[in-house]
Amino acid sequence: MATWNASSPKASPCSSRRRTKAPARRPSSESPPPRKMKSMAEIMAKSVPVIEQEEEEDEDSYSDVTCEKCGSGEGDDELLLCDKCDRGFHMKCLRPIVVRVPIGPWLCVDCSDQRPVRRLSQKKILHFFRIEKQSHRTDKLELSQETRKRRRSCSLTVKKRRRKLLPLVPSEDPDRRLAQMGTLATALTALGIKYSDGLNYVPGMAPRSANQSKYEKGGMQVLSKEDLETLEQCQSMYRRGECPPLVVVFDPLEGYTVEADGPIKDLTFIAEYTGDVDYLKNREKDDCDSIMTLLLSEDPSKTLVICPDKFGNISRFINGINNHNPFAKKKQNCKCVRYSINGECRVLLVATRDISKGERLYYDYNGYEHEYPTHHFL
Repeated sequence: MATWNASSPKASPCSSRRRTKAPARRPSSESPPPRKMKSMAEIMAKSVPVIEQEEEEDEDSYSDVTCEKCGSGEGDDELLLCDKCDRGFHMKCLRPIVVRVPIGPWLCVDCSDQRPVRRLSQKKILHFFRIEKQSHRTDKLELSQETRKRRRSCSLTVKKRRRKLLPLVPSEDPDRRLAQMGTLATALTALGIKYSDGLNYVPGMAPRSANQSKYEKGGMQVLSKEDLETLEQCQSMYRRGECPPLVVVFDPLEGYTVEADGPIKDLTFIAEYTGDVDYLKNREKDDCDSIMTLLLSEDPSKTLVICPDKFGNISRFINGINNHNPFAKKKQNCKCVRYSINGECRVLLVATRDISKGERLYYDYNGYEHEYPTHHFL
C-alpha cells in the first residue's frame, strides 16, 4: 500500500486526487484530427427545401379560396384576402369596385367597422364649411351687373365668346342649398377628409415654389382675364355658402358619386380640384383612387399631383368614365382642365354640355396621360 509523505512539497491530498482523475495525454506525435466546418452553401442547400415547403404549404392553404360575391376562384391576381377573416373578394365584385390592389393591410366591409355617419345639423354644416350665417339675405340671388349685360347682349361678338366660363347658378332656396352642402359634409366626414377650397402645401411634400406653370411639358394654357373674374366670383359665392346645385349620394356599385340637383348649363364652372400638393415620385405606390395631375413636367422629378385623401371638396367624388366602353363615354358631361393662373397650375372642373336635374356627373380620368386603369369602371 502506498504511503503519503507529508514532507514532500509537491504532494498534497488534493493534487493527488486531481492527477488520478486527469485523462492520459496523447503522445505529441498523435495530433487531434482537424474539425471539418460546413460551408455556407451546404447549410443553405439544406434550408432551401424547408423554405420551399413552407411556401407550398401557404399556397395550398389559399388554393381553395373563392370570391364571397361570385363564388369563383378564378383570377387569383385580382382576388383580395381580408387580413382579419381571410375571406376572398374579387376587386371587380366589391362595391364600390376596387381599381388598384391596396397597399398594406386590407379589410373587407364586414371587418372594417365602417359606421354610417349621422346627418349633420345646420349649425355643424355651417361650421364645417366655415360659412357665416346671413339672416338678412333674400332668397333670390342677384347676379352681377356684368353677367346681366352678357346675357342681354346678342351681338356677333358675344357669340364668338360663347366658349367662356359661366358662373355657377345655385339653388334659390337657402334650405335646399344647406341640404346640398350637408350631403358633401357627410361624405367627407365618412372618409375622414377635411373640407378645403384650395390647394394645400404641407411640409414634407411639394412646396408652393414647385408649382410653376412654366415647367409644364409643352406649355399650359393661361386662364383669360374674363374667366378669372368668373372664377373669383364663384369662389366668393362658395365662401357665402352659395354652392352649385349638386348632391353627393352613395351608390352600392359606384360608391360616393355626385348628382345634379338642378339644371347646369354648358361651360358652367363646377369646382376646383383641391387637396394636398405632392411630387408624383412620392405617390407612385399610393393607393388613393382620386389623385389628379397638377403639373406634367419634362423632368419626372418635378411632376406634381393633387392628393385629396386628407383635404378635398366635391370634386373628389365625381366619378370617371370607362375609356374602353363606347357607351360609358356618352355619360361624360364635364371635364378637368388645367390652367395657368398667376403663374401657378390649377385644375378646374367645367361642364361640357347641359346637365339635367338628377343626372350624375362624369369626366375622363385619362384626359392627359391615358394611364389610369378604367376598364373596371361601369
